[in-house]
Amino acid sequence: MEKFVIEGGATLSGEVRPGGSKNEVLPVLAATLLTEQTVTLQNVPRIEDVLVLIDILVELGATANWTDDNALEINTSGVRGGEVPREQSRRLRASILLAGPLLARFGHVKLPPPGGDVIGRRRLDTHFLGLSALGASVDVDGDFELRAERLHGTDIFLDEPSVTGTENILMAAVLARGRTTLRNAACEPHVQGLCHMLNTLGARIEGIGSNTLVIDGTKGLWGGTHRIGPDYLEIGSFMGLAAMTRSELVLHDVRPDDMRMIYLVFRKLGMQFTEQEDRVVVHGDRPLVIQNDMLSQIPRIDDAPWPMFPTDMMSIAITVATQADGTVIFFEKMFDGRMFFTDSLVGMGARIILCDPHRVVVTGPSPLVGATLESPDVRAGMSLVLAALCARGTSTIYNIRHVDRGYERIEEKLRALGAHIERLPA
Repeated sequence: MEKFVIEGGATLSGEVRPGGSKNEVLPVLAATLLTEQTVTLQNVPRIEDVLVLIDILVELGATANWTDDNALEINTSGVRGGEVPREQSRRLRASILLAGPLLARFGHVKLPPPGGDVIGRRRLDTHFLGLSALGASVDVDGDFELRAERLHGTDIFLDEPSVTGTENILMAAVLARGRTTLRNAACEPHVQGLCHMLNTLGARIEGIGSNTLVIDGTKGLWGGTHRIGPDYLEIGSFMGLAAMTRSELVLHDVRPDDMRMIYLVFRKLGMQFTEQEDRVVVHGDRPLVIQNDMLSQIPRIDDAPWPMFPTDMMSIAITVATQADGTVIFFEKMFDGRMFFTDSLVGMGARIILCDPHRVVVTGPSPLVGATLESPDVRAGMSLVLAALCARGTSTIYNIRHVDRGYERIEEKLRALGAHIERLPA
């Protein structure tokens, strides 16, 4: 176990290049099970969740070789069955993504309930309803076990636009017989990245970027090379850091289409920045002032499926709001446990009212002071790092494995900007 010790209050400066998208690389790694040929992945972030999923693939019989710091070759021809190892699976929410490709390839998959962040109920019904529609029998008594002699394409309307549900059903459908039309599908950038990767390997997917995907099944996929897209959530996190610490930072490898709603929300929080093709310059030295709605009404920030504001950015946005002049309401619609991290911000001096598990009211700016903290999940953990870097005095953050699950070498990137942060044994 390790901890971060952070001395806050420093003004930062410099340039940041984000790692590859955590939310794209995990389904892409699972999708390598759909072919027995070698797949080369570029811009792979060496984060905890990725390393755990690679360990699972290797235990199943795959070979995985790092050919460069962030380049990986995977061959799953040695995989002989679909029973997922229990210990690693329970450390990782993304282990559920193995269900679709293992079912499609072997006609059988058995895996324990997945682990991951504790941010409230995270239903899996969409996964199993979709796979059942393709022809699988589903047993969820204890472990999850699915069987199918052959999957058949069909018309599926998802009961919610679940990201991982869409990805699981999509991966199974590429090897199903016939055409699958997947409606009310998630269309986040990482879902699009998975679709492009599968098409590179020989899948036939149309409608990428929309909420209706059409998949014509094929008998098999081949090898290929795919580059993981930049992590727009990491870009958003560093934008928040710049605003909170009154720093000017330059962020590279930005895909403007990934950032449109994040930009809108950050501007509502008073953040000022300049877009320059594939980079953004955050002018953190300018005042943060909440932009009220018309008639001076208090603004509300909601999360929702893409292309609306992503739930994974709510913790960052709330933390930024503690340093902005004004009042804003945040409405977290997707998870009933994500808001509880705000207790830590209140302990540091933030003025936040937790109305219920889904809503908080933030009034700022509030001077923050250092505190002893514990990271509850990936995004809240990074939010506490931002708060500590903004605060006066020293903060100690425990349980930083959650931060490591989503951010590669984060303390090195922060020190390069002038932050005072150390990783020490807990």
